Amino acid sequence: MNKPIIGFIGLGIMGKPMARNLLKAGYSLIVHNRSRASVDELSKEGAQTAASSQEVAARSEVVITMLPDSPDVELVYSGEQGVFAGAKPGILLIDMSSISPVVSRRLAAEAEKRGCDMVDAPVSGGEAGAINAALSIMIGGKPSAVERAMPIFQVLGKNIVHVGDAGAGQVTKAANQMVVGTTIAIVSEALVLAAKAGVDPAKVRQALLGGFAQSKILEAHGQKMLERNFKPGFRIRLHEKDMKIALATGAEYGVPLMVTSQVAQMMTAMRSMGNGELDHAGLVALVEQLSKTELSKSKAT
Repeated sequence: MNKPIIGFIGLGIMGKPMARNLLKAGYSLIVHNRSRASVDELSKEGAQTAASSQEVAARSEVVITMLPDSPDVELVYSGEQGVFAGAKPGILLIDMSSISPVVSRRLAAEAEKRGCDMVDAPVSGGEAGAINAALSIMIGGKPSAVERAMPIFQVLGKNIVHVGDAGAGQVTKAANQMVVGTTIAIVSEALVLAAKAGVDPAKVRQALLGGFAQSKILEAHGQKMLERNFKPGFRIRLHEKDMKIALATGAEYGVPLMVTSQVAQMMTAMRSMGNGELDHAGLVALVEQLSKTELSKSKAT
């Protein structure tokens, strides 16, 4: 079976390695990005280029978008030179951005009116997951469209779950970000509390890893906190954006998200203090500042 021609729009920290993996898997790729450097880089590796999202759609059988936020996705699809302007009936549209489920459902309805298949497929796994083709992919859309997309997803990720209809992938991603963000916040508080009470936070973490409190966050991000390693794998400002999506979705469907709201405010505080570019494990710095205690000056090893 011939591989479809794929258009890829959005070549940032996540998008560029994802596009590169599709090239390595033998797909013909047409790429477009707001800034030129990544386009030029992938062009040297065999990708074709396009001057607009409309042109990408006109020349492709499948279009993948990987963009920062809901307004970016709406502009790329519905703008004057957007994907919908160039899309032919029967094209498969895959949005892998993390955006509002409400926006996702609206775009899917518009795509259906135009005779196009559309799925939302946000991812988790960060830059490392994108580079290593080990992303977790959460999919919303019609089964027939998901079946068409599945060979592409298998090139990009490992844990691939069709959750439900249009928007279900985005609801799942919002839930993911709620769990990750609130867990980072409570791990921050637990380790700083230990340090302030004169107990070695590294040993507290080690003890907690053996019980019900064990989590990937405590393991990976807890270690980052102890090492003061806040080099961004996922930036606080982007996690704040995702928490706001979760809160807006909660408001839309009448679900109070009180804990999520508190942690979102912590992230907003960090961004306003000029720390939005830190890795989200850097949230511990806010707890440290408020309690006047630094993990690095405790008995942590």
